[in-house]
Amino acid sequence: MTASLPFVLAQADSGFFRNRSGESNCVEDNGFCPSWIVHHLDRYVSPFWQHLFLVVVSVGIGFAIAFALALAAHRQRRLVTPITQITGILYTIPSLAFFFLLLPITGRGNTTAIIALTAYTLLILFRNIVDGLDGVPEEARDAGRGMGLTQHQLLWRVELPLALPTIITGLRIAATTTVGLAALATFAGAGGLGDQMASQKEFISNVAVGGALCVLMAVVLDAILLIAQRLLTPWSRVRAA
Repeated sequence: MTASLPFVLAQADSGFFRNRSGESNCVEDNGFCPSWIVHHLDRYVSPFWQHLFLVVVSVGIGFAIAFALALAAHRQRRLVTPITQITGILYTIPSLAFFFLLLPITGRGNTTAIIALTAYTLLILFRNIVDGLDGVPEEARDAGRGMGLTQHQLLWRVELPLALPTIITGLRIAATTTVGLAALATFAGAGGLGDQMASQKEFISNVAVGGALCVLMAVVLDAILLIAQRLLTPWSRVRAA
């Protein structure tokens, strides 16, 4: 016999409230709550894009600074050691301490977070750019000089293209490292996924989703840079084949 509509609706309402009650108990117990996560995914959208903004801007500025320093050190070899030492000191400063040192100067917000995150990329990027340029075969330089290239032309047409794989490897390391460090930008008032992971309410669920999104972001950025490397260095694919 077909059940009446009021009975079906009553059963559905009862199941809904039981599910909501179970979800509420999970949240109150500070547990891992899949149903709560599904219903609250929208709260991670804005922090995700803010996190990505911090990563991309920091790595971009860091690359520009490191590239200029590496070119200077490539011309004047005596600069390699002091630049490596200074960037190494910046890299060893604990991230939270770095944020708190900057707060009285730059205040809470993106500026403090980006300065600190940029500083952490310098050592990685500088060393990889220098290593990439140093790894260019001398025969390639001699061939360029034999073609009448100036030092400037030799750098841009021969040395940098051949150094690209090592340079992009440094970018990949810097990007994935910065994704993790940017989670601490919440202590500088810069937001990002760290805001969700540091939240006390539904703590375990927030950590799980925030951590998963950080991993996803790191994987996607690494894949994009790897694809860019293969597109920019077609000769490496031919050589491998």
